[in-house]
Amino acid sequence: MPFDPALPRTFNAISIRAHAPMASGVYGLSNASAWLFIGETDNIQESLLEHFRAGSEQATGFCFEMCSAGGRARRQDRLVQEYEPGGNRR
Repeated sequence: MPFDPALPRTFNAISIRAHAPMASGVYGLSNASAWLFIGETDNIQESLLEHFRAGSEQATGFCFEMCSAGGRARRQDRLVQEYEPGGNRR
């Protein structure tokens, strides 16, 4: 099951602050051709800003979905299985 909603946002500080909540959930970083990373966090906005500050080089977009702390890891695993992001490969 894809991100809900699957609407990607532009990956920059202004867009992150405007759209990403300071709430528990999962998030994904992408570019025009691939999913790069999917993570889970207590604070979606802060985690996205950390990726942005770190210069996540290829990311141009992000998606997120809020969910409880107890469901985050399971939801992240499902999204990783579905999208196969390069940054989550071991």
